[in-house]
Amino acid sequence: MSALTIKAAGLIVFRRVQDSIQYLLLQASYGDNHWTPPKGLLENGEDFQKAAIRETEEEAGFSSEDLSIKEDFKKTLKYEVRGKPKEVIYWLAELKDPNQPVKLSSEHQCYKWVLLNRACELSKYEDLQETFRQAEYHLLK
Repeated sequence: MSALTIKAAGLIVFRRVQDSIQYLLLQASYGDNHWTPPKGLLENGEDFQKAAIRETEEEAGFSSEDLSIKEDFKKTLKYEVRGKPKEVIYWLAELKDPNQPVKLSSEHQCYKWVLLNRACELSKYEDLQETFRQAEYHLLK
């Protein structure tokens, strides 16, 4: 019998400040205190994008009205967590007001707005680093 795939979704939230693109990373308040964009597990009957928006609101305080979701950028990451397959889908989402404050949930202890290189340094996983690079390329093309 194969293990059921864990399904999660998130938004790569960015803002434009002067001539730069800054990405939001949240530091987990558990485990190895890893850095990721806002993301989380799908709830019963929820589709990936609804989960991504809900998790972003829960974890960073940004609702769908605060964000402009880029429907033309969608990235699926597949990897294993504790021996179980996991699938995470990310969309790009621009924060409409770049000065809007982040409201962290208890799941996270810190947040940073960072440029691409720092986002890749903080993201320990190669597939997430590659997702940031593809997002940047998509925004600059």
